[in-house]
Amino acid sequence: MLEIGIKGRAETLVTPENTASAVGSGLVPVFATPMMIALMENAAASSVAPHLEAGQGTVGTRLEVTHDAATPVGMKVWAETELVEVDRKRLVFQVAAFDEAGLIGSGRHERFIIATEKFLAKAEAKKG
Repeated sequence: MLEIGIKGRAETLVTPENTASAVGSGLVPVFATPMMIALMENAAASSVAPHLEAGQGTVGTRLEVTHDAATPVGMKVWAETELVEVDRKRLVFQVAAFDEAGLIGSGRHERFIIATEKFLAKAEAKKG
């Protein structure tokens, strides 16, 4: 059962491969904003996965975040999430990301519960 208050966490190490210069989101070798967003989404998705019915999953549909501080290669980063709203299949999370020096980003993230096979079939049908 999905209940407000479910918390999630995901972490990684900043490596040359997940920097802005490596993923094409900037020119400097610091933790990339798209990688911070992926970490937030991972924490949110994995936090609710055990509470879903068989054959269900979630997909991200909206993210409003700030990336407020740079993190250099070699530092640990993590995202923390909390489910703050459940509206039928729509889930809203407060999200925040941190490095060993403190907060690096925060905001809100929305996901929708999907029937995984049906969702994938619809996506594949786009190929014609």
